[in-house]
Amino acid sequence: MNTKRGYLADCIGGWMIVSLLFSTILISILGNLALKRRLSANIFFLVLTVFLVLNISAYFFIYRRARKIMTTIQDCLNSYSPEDIFQETLAVSTEIDLLFSTLNERFNKSKYLDLSQKQAQYLALQNQINPHFLYNTLECIRSEAVCEGVDSVAIMTETLSTFFRYTISNINNLVTIEDELNNIDNYYRIQHYRFGDKLSLTVDSDTDNEINIPGLYMPKLIMQPIVENAIYHGLEPKVGKGSVRIKITCNSDYLIINIIDDGLGMEKEALEHLNRRLLKNILYDNDGSTTNRGGIAITNVNNRIKLLFGERYGIHIHSIKNVGTDVEISLPVILKGNT
Repeated sequence: MNTKRGYLADCIGGWMIVSLLFSTILISILGNLALKRRLSANIFFLVLTVFLVLNISAYFFIYRRARKIMTTIQDCLNSYSPEDIFQETLAVSTEIDLLFSTLNERFNKSKYLDLSQKQAQYLALQNQINPHFLYNTLECIRSEAVCEGVDSVAIMTETLSTFFRYTISNINNLVTIEDELNNIDNYYRIQHYRFGDKLSLTVDSDTDNEINIPGLYMPKLIMQPIVENAIYHGLEPKVGKGSVRIKITCNSDYLIINIIDDGLGMEKEALEHLNRRLLKNILYDNDGSTTNRGGIAITNVNNRIKLLFGERYGIHIHSIKNVGTDVEISLPVILKGNT
């Protein structure tokens, strides 16, 4: 109620100041004309009366309008839950409806981000089962391989253990680009045992930049799913050797990560469809399916970026059939993380 009275008082007070200013100017002009005998007394009082009537009418209009706005908002607060209130159209003014629409969008983003984080935590717990058991088992395999002189198995087992440890721990924390690239290196070493010399991976960072790029922070597991897509959808079906290149640049506003492969590429129609989904933040198509290239991984990463940082960030894809694909990831420049 205090808020309601305060808003009404502000509206009425503002109008009184404006009204007083115009009244002073009008009376000064009319009085000056009357003194110079350019305006009769009857016309003077007639004009003044009309002005006062209009002024009083405007006062009651503003009062009723302000009271209607506050009453409508108060009724909504009393009648709806927080989840429903911002979805209502108040029909009071375009600005009020726009405000409620904006608040509803931000409320939903916060709710979905919280849900996304909880789902990620659940999946991490579900997948790790018992991390100590997993790590101990892999260490036993590695030790046995060392004893038998099978160094390749020992190295691969240790690499796999490190990769799992990074993937399933501290899922909510931001990590440095250096940490994320180290995880990519572990993932590549595992894949190298499968693909051999058919697969190569290079990383290029803007070393001339004043910002220490490896020390910047980013959400965890942003690059690895994209690299995995490049290998399995772009390079594995390709005849002959293939390469993946990670290029990292940044300016004062954006951290740009390009993951480029020289694989099979995408058809123009499929590429346009996927970019539309990424732009509109659509996880699934209407029939519940995903595109062939990248499946759900790319849209999941894009969804997480937009939930965390807003619509100006995310993923855009460039691709040419039988030439290759460039997945561009845009992120904010974060100098300090919640590690």
